[in-house]
Amino acid sequence: MPHIDYYLGTISPWCYLAGDRLERIAEKHGATITYKPVDLMQLFDRTGGTKPADRHPSRMEMRGQELTRWSAHLDLPFNLKPAHWPVNMAPSSYAVIAAQAAGGDVGALVQGFLRAVWAEERDISDDQVIRDVLAAAGFDPALADKGLFVGAETYGRNLEQAVEAGAFGAPFYVVRETDQRFWGQDRLDFLDRHLASL
Repeated sequence: MPHIDYYLGTISPWCYLAGDRLERIAEKHGATITYKPVDLMQLFDRTGGTKPADRHPSRMEMRGQELTRWSAHLDLPFNLKPAHWPVNMAPSSYAVIAAQAAGGDVGALVQGFLRAVWAEERDISDDQVIRDVLAAAGFDPALADKGLFVGAETYGRNLEQAVEAGAFGAPFYVVRETDQRFWGQDRLDFLDRHLASL
């Protein structure tokens, strides 16, 4: 059974645009997923990337055009300049880590956080928003308060594993058995084909 390590950022617009396609692809091929939220700003620093705030205006203009094109292409509601971005990713990431340990639809939770940022104008660093998103995805809202030490430890370890695995952005998908890596929601079709070939 193939296994996918999914390196993600809970405030990444590109992760938002992936929607539930990863989950549908995994289900089709009988693959399992480990969700690995990472601090994207630290990942950029560690792997030679540039944080959005430090990018040249022409790059940011192109990013805006591409995001707008992709959201229209995928028919996903999207606000290019959300009210609460960027925000601290750690609290929502800890919630994802705790939810994964508890068991349940982690994909729905991740998508809930991303939708909250890019379509619903909500602050996912706010405790009540985190509780609401947990509940909407079928999890106990109290997970927001559980395992914070373990969450912080895992969050840091995820960053180290991302660097070791060759990830440098998000969404980043690594098929463990073959060490095939796929960067970006626009590479999900290639991931699908790769899994079909196994």
